Amino acid sequence: MRRAAAVTVVAMAAAMSGGVAAQPARKANVAHRGASAYAPEHTIAAYTLALRQGADFVEQDLAVTKDGVLICLHDPSLERTTDVEQKFPARFTEVTWEGKTRKAWLANDFTLAEIKTLDAGSWFDARFADQRIPTFDEAVALIRGKAGLYPELKTPEIYEGRDVDFVALVEAALDRLALRGAGADPRTPVILQTFGESTAQALSARKIGVPVVLLFDTRGSFDAAAKVAQWKGIVTGFGPAKDVVAAHPEFVRLAHDAGLTVTPYTFRAAAVRGYASVQDEMAHFLYTLGVDALFTDNPDRFPRR
Repeated sequence: MRRAAAVTVVAMAAAMSGGVAAQPARKANVAHRGASAYAPEHTIAAYTLALRQGADFVEQDLAVTKDGVLICLHDPSLERTTDVEQKFPARFTEVTWEGKTRKAWLANDFTLAEIKTLDAGSWFDARFADQRIPTFDEAVALIRGKAGLYPELKTPEIYEGRDVDFVALVEAALDRLALRGAGADPRTPVILQTFGESTAQALSARKIGVPVVLLFDTRGSFDAAAKVAQWKGIVTGFGPAKDVVAAHPEFVRLAHDAGLTVTPYTFRAAAVRGYASVQDEMAHFLYTLGVDALFTDNPDRFPRR
């Protein structure tokens, strides 16, 4: 690991814990679902490439299997990024999301052994047909000592009514893998993130021991000062949609004044609007608007200064 990258991840985690000023001197490059522009998201291939491309942190979205194992998967269900419909055609559940009812193969309805039979790469490109959904433990083993970890407690509402304590599982993993406390490797800092406000509050109440970022989007009116005041002392930073920061650039200053970091999402070369390149877009947010870090599908395009 390059010394500069080691300084970045340690400084970022310290800043988000309140150990130093909220805005670290070196900006942090967070590989969104790994290097997901170039390899299938949340696979060993995507995580390995993110490290090669200089990511300071690698993101993992976490889901829980039927037998209580944390896996790296963005969606609560398996059908978008695997061949689960072909392997287990009758194992779907009828779900209603955002007013629409459809069939879904929920990860929480499958054991880890079943999930490990699924092809998690062919949907992206036939070259990745041998890729499997990694467990969180496997992701940690790959990334440890090379970059930081940025796990999201994904879609916590899916587990309502199920025998799943998502926060407790994550807490146990942090201890089992020596990712928090006095024995944690400083070269592998952890920042937790969630859209779930009750989950963020639960992490704070448990004194989870690592920084916690509240993710959010907004529609219509937005009171930046009220948002900061509401969450100061509960979380250590925010992960807003980039459009929120663009529309309310004062939010960055207000968050920093409160000792909170700002890490917007998601910057993609494939979806740039209003900028000459994704590098230009990221540079504007990092060095003009002053955000601390950002999530990108293209960690190789992160602009350093």
